[in-house]
Amino acid sequence: MKTVILGKTGIEVPQNAFGALPIQRDSKEVAVGLVRGAYEGGMRFFDTARAYSDSEEKVGEALHDVRGSVYIATKSGAKTPDELRRQLDIETQWDSFQEDLTSMGIQDCIDIYQFHQSDICYRPGDGSGMYEAMEDFRRQGMIRHIGITSHNIAVAEEAAASGLYATLQFPFSYLSGERELALVQSCREHGVGFIAMKALAGGLITNSRAAFAYMSEQEGVLPIWGIQREHELAEWLSYFDAPPVLDDELRTVIEHDREELALDFCRGCGYCMPCPQGITINQCARMSLMLRRAPSENWLSEHWQQEMKKIETCRGCGACSKKCPYGLDTPALLKKNYEDYKRVLAGEVSVR
Repeated sequence: MKTVILGKTGIEVPQNAFGALPIQRDSKEVAVGLVRGAYEGGMRFFDTARAYSDSEEKVGEALHDVRGSVYIATKSGAKTPDELRRQLDIETQWDSFQEDLTSMGIQDCIDIYQFHQSDICYRPGDGSGMYEAMEDFRRQGMIRHIGITSHNIAVAEEAAASGLYATLQFPFSYLSGERELALVQSCREHGVGFIAMKALAGGLITNSRAAFAYMSEQEGVLPIWGIQREHELAEWLSYFDAPPVLDDELRTVIEHDREELALDFCRGCGYCMPCPQGITINQCARMSLMLRRAPSENWLSEHWQQEMKKIETCRGCGACSKKCPYGLDTPALLKKNYEDYKRVLAGEVSVR
């Protein structure tokens, strides 16, 4: 198994990491079993977040006795220094911070602490006080490295070149374009560890062998695979013994997906939410693709028929488009998906 060194952090782990967002939907017993199984199978990097409900706690319970053998990255969605300090400040909120550490079974410090889904590249002296707060925590030994995650490529590009962040987490898959590839290269040049979220493009990529093989070709990129079920874990762990190689067969899969999913597809990031009309935008705006790339029965259920019907109430206010980090015309995309959905329901179009 190929290993990755995350920039200047010196953290070296297998290029096959665990994304702990989905385990918030599992029972504690199931989640702990998955995380522990990932460790026993060879994974050494685990990514979680304060926003993932009890994910941190589950990760901690699974790994508390092997803490020295793993790296844990987590995230804060705080928007003000006071909010950040309420979570971490060793002087004014030590009990709160200790509770956070305890929930993860960590007795020393957090390996990588990341600004979560940031739409700002925080800098010292920018008036926000956010970066200074993080630096305080690092100096006090509460965190080892400062990272940032974002869906906004302009913010990501700024962060990569700033010299301020040890790691950058950003959506990256074989569907990514030239600008994302340039971002990865910028991270290499500036010694920033690149952590790839949404390596399956929010579920649109269904061939894990192709996804893994592509990532193996990306020097310095660490993909985190969102895992919720045992069969998913087993699939990723099987690649430790038999890692897929980017051969002609998998290249053909990738080229087919690129042609089908090019341009204006919704990544499902949810930045556009909530919708004032209650539309589940991050699913409805990519329904045509989900119908064709996943078992269609669930997406044609009564529940999703009602959710799609809400598109009729769209006022075209544009609030979603303004928040879309990919610059999509979201109202138009919703209507396009709804028209296709109605044709599928009427039997005019087959997705089987």
